[in-house]
Amino acid sequence: MKIIASLYFVLSIQFCLLNTAAAQVNKSVLVPLPSVDDFTDGKNGWAFGLGLGVEYESAYEGSDEFGLEIQPAGAVQWRDGDNIYYFAGEAFGWRGLRADSWLLDALVGFEEGRAETDSDDGRLDGLGDQEEGFELVLQARRSFTSDWRYWLVSRLVIGDEGNLGLFGIGRRFGSQSDGTGSEINLVAVFHDSEYANKGFGINPKQSAASSLVETHLSGGLRSFGIDYNYRHKINKNWQIFGEALFEYFSGPVRNSPISRSNYETEVGIGLIYVF
Repeated sequence: MKIIASLYFVLSIQFCLLNTAAAQVNKSVLVPLPSVDDFTDGKNGWAFGLGLGVEYESAYEGSDEFGLEIQPAGAVQWRDGDNIYYFAGEAFGWRGLRADSWLLDALVGFEEGRAETDSDDGRLDGLGDQEEGFELVLQARRSFTSDWRYWLVSRLVIGDEGNLGLFGIGRRFGSQSDGTGSEINLVAVFHDSEYANKGFGINPKQSAASSLVETHLSGGLRSFGIDYNYRHKINKNWQIFGEALFEYFSGPVRNSPISRSNYETEVGIGLIYVF
């Protein structure tokens, strides 16, 4: 219910913004950021990108086990001026540019669950499986420059099992204005108590089944992180993309028996064909 109410609020704001949006500037991408998929080539209407990515990542949050995973990449997009509506994987969303300096994003998607079998070493045995759930993600970026060289970023993740917030700064490298090149973001991540305990808490039942110490976390700082994105256009149709993420957990998270590592990391690379 919390997600539905928040989504209604976002759509109401979007309706008002559509009526006051400035005329579209003829440019190949909405914003020149490598982390933002834009297959429209600056044209209104449908756009498609399809590909695959390979990720090397932690088996679960706090894990010291790693593995490779193949993920679909790309999206189906519809552009209308300074607005792009998209369907990407298990997420449906809207992205809009306002006053050339605000990039707003809202999406509804799935939050990954956690299974005991995610740990090959049996470190999740007795904790039970967590099912996937819907989540609403709201994000805003505010650029300090007309070419999106520096910006502030904020993100709010609203789910049935808690909320997470992110605040940070970003920097784009390279002289390109077509969405290629690289960017880096430095962020601080916060969570409420419900979200914290979903990933790192241990209730009495889980403690008895797993022999791990009962653990309850309060809301607050979750981690500091750094995120790097890269995109290169081989030709008109083919794109290479890459991402590297490092997240260092706060003290309360590191002290949880579920945390086998003080950090989480992920590296991915992929290829997309734009139709």
